[in-house]
Amino acid sequence: MAATWIELVTGPLGQKKQWRQSVARMDALPEPYRASAKALQRYVLQVGGVVDGQTLISMVGDLADLWDRAATDGTSVRDVVGEDPAEFAEAFVQAYAGRQWADKERDRLRSAIDTAERMGGTEGER
Repeated sequence: MAATWIELVTGPLGQKKQWRQSVARMDALPEPYRASAKALQRYVLQVGGVVDGQTLISMVGDLADLWDRAATDGTSVRDVVGEDPAEFAEAFVQAYAGRQWADKERDRLRSAIDTAERMGGTEGER
């Protein structure tokens, strides 16, 4: 019962465990992979706009996998992210179908315009 109540307040405990494991894996990477992984993680969290917890967990886990493989294979950071790291990060986020914070605002805008249109009466009338 207590775990259910705590999860209502803080979110699923299993997701927190997965998150911590993925972050720990990135922290354990050798340089320059660790710094690159942390920078990409920060960018994705700040700019990606994903609000779905499970999607965020998957993204961070996949980032850890990506950088772990690159470090193991000796792939250069630039070979992973290309010439524009921001472009890479944005494409990475687009690969996930989770709900983004902007979706809420898009829905709100559409609803406001629909309501305004209904309140305005017939089209073209002033």
